[in-house]
Amino acid sequence: MKLHKTKTLVLFSLPAFILYFVFMVLPAISAFIYSFTDWNALYKDFSFVGFDNYVEAFFDRNFIGTLSLSFRYVITMVLIQNALGLTIAVLIDSMKRQSIWRTLVFIPNMISLITSAFIWKFIYTKVFPEISAITGIGIFGESWLGDATLAFWAVTIVSVWVGVGYTMIIYLAALQNVPVVLKEAAIIDGASNLQTFINITYAITINVFLTLNGSFKAFDQFLGLTGGGPGRSTQVITLNIYNEAFAGNFRFGYGNAKAVILFLIVLIITLIQFRVMRTENS
Repeated sequence: MKLHKTKTLVLFSLPAFILYFVFMVLPAISAFIYSFTDWNALYKDFSFVGFDNYVEAFFDRNFIGTLSLSFRYVITMVLIQNALGLTIAVLIDSMKRQSIWRTLVFIPNMISLITSAFIWKFIYTKVFPEISAITGIGIFGESWLGDATLAFWAVTIVSVWVGVGYTMIIYLAALQNVPVVLKEAAIIDGASNLQTFINITYAITINVFLTLNGSFKAFDQFLGLTGGGPGRSTQVITLNIYNEAFAGNFRFGYGNAKAVILFLIVLIITLIQFRVMRTENS
């Protein structure tokens, strides 16, 4: 009976495993191998260049600049999205008809990032100027996608608009699962509402690692809104990899080397996440 259950489990899991292996594992292995070559993805011929691509990447000012911008974007997203998500979750937790408010906040998360980018591109280029003309508010008349500083914040606004719903759901679930006994015990011990919130609710709900991982891999919103411009002011690491490998340069081996570096950064963050979560659970 047990053997039959095992065979059934393997049988139903096999299609998913095959698809995952073909479309995830094999490309990852290929990318790692090609990162040591000078292949341009146009011809079959290539030669192994060892660690030359990695050395070039670390001395590439454009790549270091995009990496610096990515860290800036990640930090901004972690602070804004988590603070806003937690605030919205606390507000919804104290409201009636929570399901309606949850749905309204979560709806943008159901729209693909590239679609959201095109929606907001229309808003920035067509709607904002009209609002400025009607109200006279100067900020709406600025070139949101043409100014280096505003372009960064334009992309950040879209990212937060899409992602805050997911963050809110996680925080709201944690808030509603905090045992009442713990809250009452904190109040009996003399803790204020703020102290109770910080020491109990916040400690349980905080989880910035999802935002960290997602922000490092951000691509669609930058491609759809600015394409990395103006200049290179919004060219994050993922967009730099895309441009290096596909959009004109066709340095596939060099682009894969950069992709491996990004993979290692995300892997380190993930390992730290597992370590922190294991410590909190224990």
